[in-house]
Amino acid sequence: MANKEAHQQWLAEQTAKSKEKQVSFINGISSKLGRARSVGAPAHPFRGAPEFWREFEWPVDERAEKFMENFRAAGGHSLRLGSMEEAKQFVVNKAAELSAKYIIRQNQPELAEMDLESALPEAAVSVWNSDPEEQWKARAAEADFGVVVVDYAAAYTGSMTVLSSKDKGRSVSLLPTVLMAIIPIERLRTRLGEVLVKFDEAGREQLPAGIHFISGPSRSADIENDLTIGVHGPGVVYAIIVG
Repeated sequence: MANKEAHQQWLAEQTAKSKEKQVSFINGISSKLGRARSVGAPAHPFRGAPEFWREFEWPVDERAEKFMENFRAAGGHSLRLGSMEEAKQFVVNKAAELSAKYIIRQNQPELAEMDLESALPEAAVSVWNSDPEEQWKARAAEADFGVVVVDYAAAYTGSMTVLSSKDKGRSVSLLPTVLMAIIPIERLRTRLGEVLVKFDEAGREQLPAGIHFISGPSRSADIENDLTIGVHGPGVVYAIIVG
């Protein structure tokens, strides 16, 4: 019993020391900001986005222009084409330009209709999860190009949303060296909130295995604040608006 009481006393002392350090740390920040430390919970008079923001929407052409502008500002490449046939030709031309030898694409009807397999006879084109015996993560990791059709995009943040399923592995957009992301114009929204509300409406039980937001190429500054491109994902990302 004595040992238990001593242990509890030691834990209480350590907790008190930890709290003292926290207070000292926060007081130091407050001092540098030139204001007193807040000790009470802040007031929250509003919940969610204000009405004017929920109603904010750009016309479709401005939406496309703003998306491309914001996506490029994040280090990505973006363009707008008139049809899926033009998007197919763009991917084919880039594959030739960059000497892509291995391409992996999502198992989506839109990409099946593009028929990259016939358009790129000099490259090996694989379809995600089309062979149960294949090691698909490994295939995606060694791919030069990953090709996907995104589920949603938001112009204001320059973000694309890609959902996971058995036919749409997240590895296709995460592991290849170059990502080719096709955005049908009708899936391009103004605000990210317009995308997020879809998941609330669907309900928890209907959520996909993964919801991935892509805003340009992979960027990391974890090591000594030195910005590095392509560490945790593709170093080159093309966002292709179609329509």
